[in-house]
Amino acid sequence: MIFVTVKTTITRKCSKGVEALAGIGKLVRMPTPFLLRVALPVPLPRLFDYLPPDGYAPSPTDVGRRVKVPFGSRELTGIVAEVGFSTDTTPELRQVTAFLDAAPLLQGELLESLRWLSRYTHAPLGEVFGTALPVLLRQGEPLPDTHAWAWRLTTRGLEELGRLRQGTRPRRLAELLQVSVRDIELRHQRDEDALDMLMDDWRSAARALAKRGLAERVAIPASTLAPTPHPGPALNTEQQSAVDAIVSTQGFAALLLDGVTGSGKTEVYLHAIADCLRRGKQALVLVPEIGLTPQTLARFRQRLGVPVLALHSGLNDGERARGWAAFARGEARVAVGTRSAVFTPLPNAGLIIVDEEHDGSYKQQDGMRYHARDFALVRGKALDVPVILGSATPSLESLHNAASGRYAHLRLSQRAGDAKPPSVRVTDVRKRPLEAGLSADSIAAISSALSVGGQVLVFKNRRGYAPVLLCHDCGWSSQCKRCDSPLTVHGGGRRLQCHHCGARQTTPPACPDCGGLALQPQGIGTERLEERLLEKFPDVPVLRIDRGTTQRRDALAGLLEKLGDRPGILVGTQILAKGHDLPHLTLVVVVGVDEGLFSSDFRAGEKIAQQLIQVAGRAGRAQKPGEVRLQTHHPDHPLLTTLINGGYHAFAESELEQRKAAGFPPFAHLALLRAEAQHMDVANAFLQQAKNMLF
Repeated sequence: MIFVTVKTTITRKCSKGVEALAGIGKLVRMPTPFLLRVALPVPLPRLFDYLPPDGYAPSPTDVGRRVKVPFGSRELTGIVAEVGFSTDTTPELRQVTAFLDAAPLLQGELLESLRWLSRYTHAPLGEVFGTALPVLLRQGEPLPDTHAWAWRLTTRGLEELGRLRQGTRPRRLAELLQVSVRDIELRHQRDEDALDMLMDDWRSAARALAKRGLAERVAIPASTLAPTPHPGPALNTEQQSAVDAIVSTQGFAALLLDGVTGSGKTEVYLHAIADCLRRGKQALVLVPEIGLTPQTLARFRQRLGVPVLALHSGLNDGERARGWAAFARGEARVAVGTRSAVFTPLPNAGLIIVDEEHDGSYKQQDGMRYHARDFALVRGKALDVPVILGSATPSLESLHNAASGRYAHLRLSQRAGDAKPPSVRVTDVRKRPLEAGLSADSIAAISSALSVGGQVLVFKNRRGYAPVLLCHDCGWSSQCKRCDSPLTVHGGGRRLQCHHCGARQTTPPACPDCGGLALQPQGIGTERLEERLLEKFPDVPVLRIDRGTTQRRDALAGLLEKLGDRPGILVGTQILAKGHDLPHLTLVVVVGVDEGLFSSDFRAGEKIAQQLIQVAGRAGRAQKPGEVRLQTHHPDHPLLTTLINGGYHAFAESELEQRKAAGFPPFAHLALLRAEAQHMDVANAFLQQAKNMLF
């Protein structure tokens, strides 16, 4: 789908004609035939011309450098996009305030790929550049240092080590440093992270040694802080075939790694990355959710024997800028990140991996719209490196591309090790009493799973307490005043929140329309399920995992660690449906299947099928057998019947036939034309004009 964003702006009239926004203020006469064309982070589809600083002659090597420029009454940070020449008709221009980089920050493949993205999405080049840069670099801060710190003994410290008093902290620290001082040329100093694990309160001892000239603090490249690699499990035949196909690929190729849940796709990734590292190349791994990052990082760091950087919105601005800079300088080798990590510089690229490629989280819906999976393919082609698209439920677009020969299709049809697929049971809940959406059969199954030491996942893809607050007397329902979307009930009915725009308000004491007191939460959310399960099973932990409980950094990893391997219940949304390895999970209960079976969205069937397969795949991933229960009022629905009897690929074949008959993607293209303006009449007039031109 192509997204086109058009915004209007207002120019100011003056006695000299139309004065451009970039030219408000003191004007400078053109002293040189050269000018700099700068891309600025403003919603205007154009570049802005500026004079270079006095005495400076621009050249093509300036393209990609950041500059400070006056823009109206403000000063903005932009990127030099072109070097131009003045003519006799060139208007008077203002000067660039300063260059911020000695060398281009954006260059080579990344610069050209971003130009392509600007053309494809019809987004202003300045906004595309701004989206691609970390916040600090976007704000004009210098490229940060990417080194780490280590301590080592000086020559004098090595000579006087025997004179230090036994048993003291300085002596203990000196002995730790002595182990590595012989290998200084190999940079085997004790880095500060290692010292934190080896000795408590070592910093005071280090300061004491440094004061006497016996030790010194030195900067070392972060890439030298490599953990010891650990071997992984042996690959089965299908995994080995997939690895062989990937490592034998020369240049660009799109490879669809289509493996059932629990088939060991991550092991294939690890072997492919290890081969990439042996060739001295960089690897970028995209995951759909921040919650998947800590688990993936820990596994990658343990297995690869190199530092693995995290790149996602949960990091602070300094951490994101340092990670970006480490890759730009070629110091970092492997990164695991979410959607925005697709803009990471890869000067020595060897491999790009998009895990759970079907996931909607790869689509950026606000600001500059893009699809990280598709842009990863564009970058892979420009870099001439393989791109692996992995999923247990590939998107219909990817399956169609594989069937037509555009992608290589690698299949993993069996679970790794001795794990068996879970059994699936459809529970007909018609005419049956429900407790917070749970049937008596489901509650009994939960009790049975807990009694034998298993863990249970109750899946409901709707956070909050209830989807809407309703007046039982007059029918009033809670609507957001800002965007007219339904307000979701949170906090056990105490507050209302819009999941579309984020607006919040307290629950009214009475109905705003009729003044009645019969306000009732309607429907089921994760909070309501959690409340009911705590009442039914007070002796086991019940942990809710949704956006509300996982906003803090590493919160998801902390909740899963809190549960550990003891019996317990997880109440979760789609955050838990992807990628997580929960070896003690034996039962999955899906509440609210029906919500996705009847929708006007032509992709709804694909989304609910992927969601059901993914969440079912969390059960029975180790030695314990797994069971999945699907609660529904429509047990004979064709989608459910096809999924249970034929699996995801049988559904995909049927759905692709329907898409082709209806003329929907991937057999056709859709474009969304979106207009934004300060006044609705202006936007509507533009859209009407566009409609008249198209039809």
